[in-house]
Amino acid sequence: MKDVDYGKWADYIVGLFRRYNCNPSLVLDLCCGTGSFCIEMASRGYEMVGIDISSDMLSCAKSKTLERGLDILYLNQDVAGFELYGTVDAVVCLMDSINYITRKDDLKKVFGLVNNYLNPGGLFIFDINTPYKFEKVLGGNVYYSIEDDIAYIWQNKYDRPRRICRFDLTFFIQKGDSYKRFDEVHYERAFTLDELRKSITGAGMESAAVLGEFGYGFPGKSCERIFFVCRKYNI
Repeated sequence: MKDVDYGKWADYIVGLFRRYNCNPSLVLDLCCGTGSFCIEMASRGYEMVGIDISSDMLSCAKSKTLERGLDILYLNQDVAGFELYGTVDAVVCLMDSINYITRKDDLKKVFGLVNNYLNPGGLFIFDINTPYKFEKVLGGNVYYSIEDDIAYIWQNKYDRPRRICRFDLTFFIQKGDSYKRFDEVHYERAFTLDELRKSITGAGMESAAVLGEFGYGFPGKSCERIFFVCRKYNI
């Protein structure tokens, strides 16, 4: 993730807040990882809460946050069953984290919980890797990086009938005079626009906009990342 421009992501999300008439104070970041987006937003004056299932990532997030002198609440929870002490003004789930929810029942749970903890009129913003990206860009390809202290190989296989992409990652990390190998397997699901719209409305929210990558227009057929802007109905 070192090549991710978190400032650019924050600029875009803040721009969407303004564009869709949302002025949040308290923002929830689902699947916050090591906290880089939370930290970027907190440095801009937003009160942030981050949720992630990985305790290792949250430990890193807490260390980075303390180094910056910021105060962010991190919760070690599964997004398919998260709990908060109260409601929030906006929810974000970024960096194709929604694609990691491979079970449709879990997606329904996540969207239902988001709606439950959103204040009326609040926004839920998330992005996805598109089916086009899985089929034409990721599927069947191999990526790698070699640096002095770390190297990795990233192999992808896309199962089109099941719409599941498998990522096999092998890391070699320097430990003293030798390198230690680590292996990880990740899975992402390709969702259609109709599936996501139905899940959004089924949870009690409206789909305010479907946008092409970091833009403000409807995505084209070869778009690799799509943003959804959802709103909780005012009571």
